[in-house]
Amino acid sequence: MKRRLLYFVTFVTIIITVSSCYYDSEEALYPSVNSTCDTTNVTYSGKVVPILANNCLSCHSNASAPSAGANIALENYADVSLQAASISAAINHTGPLSPMPKNGSKLKVCLISTFDIWVRNGKPNN
Repeated sequence: MKRRLLYFVTFVTIIITVSSCYYDSEEALYPSVNSTCDTTNVTYSGKVVPILANNCLSCHSNASAPSAGANIALENYADVSLQAASISAAINHTGPLSPMPKNGSKLKVCLISTFDIWVRNGKPNN
């Protein structure tokens, strides 16, 4: 009897542990909550620079890139435009590149979409 109880408790503990390890992003679970994503009129200075400033420049500024950003600086248009395909792959967590932000959660879908729209629009310097 004690053995069955021990098996039962072990089984329940395993089931609870396994089922509690589920993760999904808020945007995937509740898409209508984040309906304020404005991807119209995507400009480098108005939309892309704030994304980089808030999520990338702590490691990829001109000052910190040599030590913390694998020597990849993203502080000006020329650098970002040149690295745009690699940035897109890194923030989308696709391809062989290290997912960015490093040791952080994936950027919000809206931010990734905004950057990708800028790239698809030809990476204008506006």
